[in-house]
Amino acid sequence: MKDLTPNKSDLDPIEVASIDEIRGLQLERLKWSLRHAYDNVPMYRERFDAVGVHPDDLRTLADLAKFPFTTKTDLRDNYPFGLFAVPRERIIRVHASSGTTGKPTVVGYTEKDIDTWASLVARSMRASGTRPGDIVHVAYGYGLFTGGLGAHYGAEKLGCTVVPISGGMTERQVTLIQDFEPGTIMVTPSYMLNILEEFQRQGIDPRACSLDVGIFGAEPWTNAMRSEVEQAFDMHAVDIYGLSEVMGPGVANECVETKDGLHIWEDHFLPEIINPETGEVVEDGEMGELVFTTLTKEGLPMIRYRTRDLTRLLPGTARSMRRMEKITGRSDDMIILRGVNVFPTQIEEQIMKCAGLAPHFQIELIRKERMDAMIVHAECTPDQANDEARAASARELAHHIKSVVGISTKIEIHPEGRVERSQGKARRVVDNRPKE
Repeated sequence: MKDLTPNKSDLDPIEVASIDEIRGLQLERLKWSLRHAYDNVPMYRERFDAVGVHPDDLRTLADLAKFPFTTKTDLRDNYPFGLFAVPRERIIRVHASSGTTGKPTVVGYTEKDIDTWASLVARSMRASGTRPGDIVHVAYGYGLFTGGLGAHYGAEKLGCTVVPISGGMTERQVTLIQDFEPGTIMVTPSYMLNILEEFQRQGIDPRACSLDVGIFGAEPWTNAMRSEVEQAFDMHAVDIYGLSEVMGPGVANECVETKDGLHIWEDHFLPEIINPETGEVVEDGEMGELVFTTLTKEGLPMIRYRTRDLTRLLPGTARSMRRMEKITGRSDDMIILRGVNVFPTQIEEQIMKCAGLAPHFQIELIRKERMDAMIVHAECTPDQANDEARAASARELAHHIKSVVGISTKIEIHPEGRVERSQGKARRVVDNRPKE
């Protein structure tokens, strides 16, 4: 793989500023953000007043713990525009979640917000190894989902040539990668596996293609999957993090020279880690739920937004700003099976250990004799498709899951192509338990 370490002279000065300078800027901006939310969003005024806190009570960053949390339910309860902090006429773009579990969560951006977002995605791409003038293949979905347009505007801000193909049409994705020769691809990690599979189906060596950088986000993925993709394409696979409620992609990003966790752009977002059960703030280095407060957003300020993502905060390395570990799972996606907490990423890690298995999988939850049970559906590699090899792979995977995760589970190994493929975000868990 190429050495794509950015030149320090190309970085924003705040990326390598002192910790004292960063904390001073955060305090100044946090005071503004709390006041902006209190003065312009009725829900925040009511929430702050109800617990007896006021923006003027913030004197140190630690004082933020006195203020109430915001949750996804708050966005749905104030659907569509109830949390906007500026007149609707100043909102130049709206994004929204799919709303598959209820009303969608709606987010709005002012012109300044869009410029900030584009700048932070550009910063993230530069940290990933992308350079001005590179061709960038954007295979995130376009539309109300923030991924496609967020990546698109960031790539243009960096000075790149954008190929806005969106998701799906996998055969065409490979054709355009071959013909246009992009250096960077931005896509969900599960869909990148589809693209890899299509390269192989067409008999094209993925290592011979032009891609040097893959910027993967929108779903948890493991370091084992990173190794799989990097070896297959001879390229860097780098993690990007974001969520629409806070901004979209570009809240945090790995640096290509270290790949040791995602540096949070702390000049625009203040992170906390809390105990998900008690809501108490925990120390840096401890695992818990990630909480974000926006520091510069005009259209939709978010005060202590509970992401439900589980991680921990670590000191900066390639940049001064703190890192967050790769997301291990979500507190609301966690499977509790016979008293054991299970995350899809744990299952993925065990699958990647098995040489006879492809990286495609799905977890099915069922009810068996009044007890919850889990079936892991996986695929064999083409050279391990006979019954004996599949049975051996099933035994190996069951052993790894039992040893590492601590539960016994049924394993079903299917022929190539039988496990549902991602066309965007992967559907890792299917709950077929009877509804109570």
